[in-house]
Amino acid sequence: MGTPIFTVDAFSQQPFAGNPAAVCILGEVRDAAWMQAVAGEMNLAETAFLSRRAEGFDLRWFTPTVEVDLCGHATLASAHVLWEVGHLPPTGAARFHTRSGLLTATRRGARIEMDFPAEPDEPASPPSDLAKALGVTPIHVGRNRFDYLVEVASETIVRAVKPDLALLATLPVRGVIVTSRASSPGFDFVSRFFAPGAGIPEDPVTGSAHCCLGPFWRARLGKDGLVGYQASARGGVVQVRVQGERVILGGHAVTVLRGELA
Repeated sequence: MGTPIFTVDAFSQQPFAGNPAAVCILGEVRDAAWMQAVAGEMNLAETAFLSRRAEGFDLRWFTPTVEVDLCGHATLASAHVLWEVGHLPPTGAARFHTRSGLLTATRRGARIEMDFPAEPDEPASPPSDLAKALGVTPIHVGRNRFDYLVEVASETIVRAVKPDLALLATLPVRGVIVTSRASSPGFDFVSRFFAPGAGIPEDPVTGSAHCCLGPFWRARLGKDGLVGYQASARGGVVQVRVQGERVILGGHAVTVLRGELA
């Protein structure tokens, strides 16, 4: 038999929206070069690789060009697949051993909630090319261990950003989050995420970015529970709850493809 592989649209309740991730369930040990080649073949923002171990699963994430330390939407997709194909009991928790430590996921009705580390930003002096590459005037620039966070004055500005991707790719970070308070009803904040240096020009919905956005907007809005909308072309909704040094990320997922690597 081949190796099972799935495509799942994460942070969406309907197919062809949210953020697609590939999920590959390994029956034998594979090296990083093989996983990177598969991720390049799938050519999605992330491909997740799962292998069973004591008390859970090892989980690794690859973009088409690099392995990454943390990925929300592919973790959501992985948990969804494990429940869907019966590798986890319906009421069991998913436990993932990753480069960012132990991550867990649980089901809350139709929604999946993931327990992730908070990744708050610290105010940072932006490189001169950052505002130029985005074509915006920031009102706040911060940085965490992964990304720059750029706050702008309105949702209209967030939605209108047309970055110089080649210039963004020269910055010494994984990616750049652009955010503002939401003007659309039902949401607390909006965002977009660009990571051309990691092989992702614009990520449709970025769970790991909300590990930064959650603490950022909690401090400004005074709310532990928040709803974010990532305003990419596909779009997606992320429920965020800040709990000390952890962030609970909630969302839906739907499988759109089932197959196997020959």
